[in-house]
Amino acid sequence: MSFAAGAMLWRGAGPAQQTRPAVEGLRRPFLRGDAAAGQEVFRFETFGNEGFWTGAVRLPQGIMDEQISPLGLLELGMHIDIESVDKKLRKKLEHQFQTDLSKKQAPLLHDPDVTIALIEANAVVGFAAKDVDGDGRVDLRNGDKMGISCAICHTVADGSVYQMPGNRGAVGKRLDGLGTWSIDVGGIIATGLNSRAFYPNLQLELGGMTIGRAPKGIRRHSSEAEVDAYLRNKDYYPRGTFDETNDGVGNSVQNTPLFRQDLADPYGSAGEFERLQDISSASFSQNLDPTALVTPPGRKFLELRAGPHGEELADNYEAILQETGVTGYPFVHVTEHGLPPGHATSPTGRRVDAKKLADMNAYLADLPIPAGAKVDPAAAARGKQVFLAENCTDCHNVDPLEPLPYMLVDLHALWPGYLPKELLVRKPSLVPIADSPGIYDDKLVVVDASDRSAFRGIPPVFLVDLARKPFFLHDASVPTLDSLFDPGRGEQEPHPFYVEDAEERADLITFLKSLGGPGVQPPGT
Repeated sequence: MSFAAGAMLWRGAGPAQQTRPAVEGLRRPFLRGDAAAGQEVFRFETFGNEGFWTGAVRLPQGIMDEQISPLGLLELGMHIDIESVDKKLRKKLEHQFQTDLSKKQAPLLHDPDVTIALIEANAVVGFAAKDVDGDGRVDLRNGDKMGISCAICHTVADGSVYQMPGNRGAVGKRLDGLGTWSIDVGGIIATGLNSRAFYPNLQLELGGMTIGRAPKGIRRHSSEAEVDAYLRNKDYYPRGTFDETNDGVGNSVQNTPLFRQDLADPYGSAGEFERLQDISSASFSQNLDPTALVTPPGRKFLELRAGPHGEELADNYEAILQETGVTGYPFVHVTEHGLPPGHATSPTGRRVDAKKLADMNAYLADLPIPAGAKVDPAAAARGKQVFLAENCTDCHNVDPLEPLPYMLVDLHALWPGYLPKELLVRKPSLVPIADSPGIYDDKLVVVDASDRSAFRGIPPVFLVDLARKPFFLHDASVPTLDSLFDPGRGEQEPHPFYVEDAEERADLITFLKSLGGPGVQPPGT
């Protein structure tokens, strides 16, 4: 394996002895509640964000307006939990998925009314339908609402009923914790009748600048059609990724797996959260309802993070909400408010229910690491020796059941081509906003771990379920493991740690695909 300039910063005893990285820093205590209750939180809890997705983005209305069929849901990369479907409808669907899927042979799969019935039954993974009028039934056409749960990006169906080809959705039993790499989040948001309501999480033009994959950013007066065109363009918003930061940067990152989260801190692709309950609270209190950003503490958060650009973002967003008739925000129900804004524990000064967060912690800690792929054991053994000999253990574990190293890897070490240009000085401990040509650092331009007195870097990740992955690196920029380790990718590229010998490279890939734990076998592996 050849290493480009700026090799890894943490070295241990040597490849013969070292089988896991040296750990930097101390882990924080992991808060656990009731795992059984946590399953319900993970799968169905919205904390009230149905107000945003139904009342602001108007997503279920868009699904009805576009007449999206069950096959259309699968094309969007959604997954259907067959066990949540009414027995009579389930039997018909299972039969029709065994046909040629034509409208003649499978009429229900082309029927948009069936889509609504599936959503109302909470069978569409990640769509959480709510009986808001309290009449004992869910009716999205007559006042009830639909929100988003954690499961949308971290659960797949096992494909036991049907798997749509080409990294699309599936129908079968839920497999919680697996990264949902099929899902077209951009396309789903664009389906809403008011996708402009998701303005803070789009690639924007602020202060005459834009940062992201697209050549132009969304402006204050960009039309719904312009926003939809950005969201549906997979070069700008790749399938299997989500733009999880309210920073106006186009920086969607891959959906992560969520199993054995007691081993996984720090959290977030920038390592910005020390505790799982903090990233979970922030996900609901602002990322799945960004209207919190136009409250006074939300505005303070944006001012601290992005100065005048943050103020511009908030002003533009509030105007867009008014223009598009969005009222009654913020929608998410919080149990704590008035907290110091800007800190990772309460970015917009608000937190959702602590007990539910602790319960979900327990559920995600108990989810077992999935089994590795079935591979040639001799090739995997040779690949393990390559992994050890080339010091991959500077940052990665050999044993996936070991805790991930509590550390960040500096961007300069991970990306020799990193040439950041300082854009804005911020108050300590925040490091200056800085951007480099290329997209690998875009997630960290505004959001990083410096607000908890750490530096700008990326934490190590679980090396499991790799045989199923359709891309690699947090920005989903590398399509295969062979590409990741092929020196032809270039010495200045991100993660330039290569295996020059093709046979050794193949053995290393086999070893990596074999890594796993006691959990289920992921689909297709």
